[in-house]
Amino acid sequence: MNWRSVKFDWNRARAFLVTAEEGSLSAAAKALGISQPTLSRQVSALEEELSTALFERGGRGLELTQNGLELLCYVQAMGEAASSFSLAATGRATSIEGDITVSASEITAAFALPPILKKLQRRYPGIRVSLVASNEASDLRRRAADIAVRNFRPSEPDLIARKVGTFEATLYADSDLLASIPRPVQEHLSEARFIGFVSNNEAYMGALAAQGLKLTEASFTARTDSHLVHWEMTRAGMGIGMVPIELGDAEPGIERVFPGHVFTGDVWLVAHRELRMNLRVRTVFDFLVDELAEYFDSAG
Repeated sequence: MNWRSVKFDWNRARAFLVTAEEGSLSAAAKALGISQPTLSRQVSALEEELSTALFERGGRGLELTQNGLELLCYVQAMGEAASSFSLAATGRATSIEGDITVSASEITAAFALPPILKKLQRRYPGIRVSLVASNEASDLRRRAADIAVRNFRPSEPDLIARKVGTFEATLYADSDLLASIPRPVQEHLSEARFIGFVSNNEAYMGALAAQGLKLTEASFTARTDSHLVHWEMTRAGMGIGMVPIELGDAEPGIERVFPGHVFTGDVWLVAHRELRMNLRVRTVFDFLVDELAEYFDSAG
């Protein structure tokens, strides 16, 4: 690419960025130290240059359009890059600092990540971490998170992923509940109580059936989509639940139901490809790759 042929006005982009962050032209103009008419002209000029509306102007003030929302993340990255460039040029970029959002499943967020993130804080005290605990995959392309821990490999071409390990889980039950089921347990599944899921329970039943454990909907006397609640229900003796082995094996009074049936899957650390150009995100990403690999290796 001939970079000399690329025309870009950073002042217009900065006007858009600050207006979006402040929520009004008057507040943005004050933050930038310019007049409101000047700011308005810069935003309008950028909209004309891009041939798209960035804001909807209505009775409730300025609101980002869908195109504006999609473009905002790029301008925010430019703003961070400009700030980092300024710090580096003046010799003040002495530490890695700023906000990082990490997304992971409830179990990973609750049990695996806290000690790892504590170590991250000790090494990089300027980093502020937001941990999103959700069993739904965060949309990294819309910047719902900077980095995500997933149990599947992403297929989107604009995402990068590193395999950090393999998780193992199996069925566990409270010892008293397990003792009440006649032996061999596998031949008396109809008499056992299982904990299922509100959503996608058919897929869960299919996975169990593939291991020779054929259940019916009537087998599931308790259901939840929360993996943390699933674990607590298992501990409380409400039924047989699927639990990661590093939790189940370490819990007193909880036993494996079928020692020969272990379910495995890969664990991936994922980030948007463009975010790897951000030193802070790249540093945290590489740190988590090493720490999660060690965690899952010891868990297995």
